[in-house]
Amino acid sequence: MILARHAKSSWKDRGLPDRLRPLNKRGRRDAPIMGRRLAEQGVEVECILSSPATRALATAEAMAEELGYSWDEIVADERLYHADSEDILAVIEEQDDWIDSLMLVGHNPGLTALAGYLSRLDFDNVPTAGVVDLRYNVTKWMGVAAVEPVQVTFDYPKKRQE
Repeated sequence: MILARHAKSSWKDRGLPDRLRPLNKRGRRDAPIMGRRLAEQGVEVECILSSPATRALATAEAMAEELGYSWDEIVADERLYHADSEDILAVIEEQDDWIDSLMLVGHNPGLTALAGYLSRLDFDNVPTAGVVDLRYNVTKWMGVAAVEPVQVTFDYPKKRQE
């Protein structure tokens, strides 16, 4: 399962409603970079769920393109817009069990809180365009939080610049 935070958004138009804020220049650069990094690691996704916010959907589309996933199969789920960790987990747990690889694109602070809870690691912050890849040996999404992941990978745009 991939938890991805939307890429950097624009605050240029202060009158624009929050959910309609687009990606800024850095966000438009970073989202495909992170999608490429996932593809280079051999990540394949069978389902991408995204917050319906413009910045989240644009991030999901950019990552999907790099992963060879069709844009028109991205599911915008209203429940993911500024959801807390419990709400995000509820969405994950109701997914069909035939899905082996799920990507979810959302917002902080819920995304960082869930990454920490599921990984059992202390995630201070998943930065914009950051991705947490959690690998499990399970056959059902329901109850996934009760199982410790067998592998956790955390990546973000500035990580390779440090």
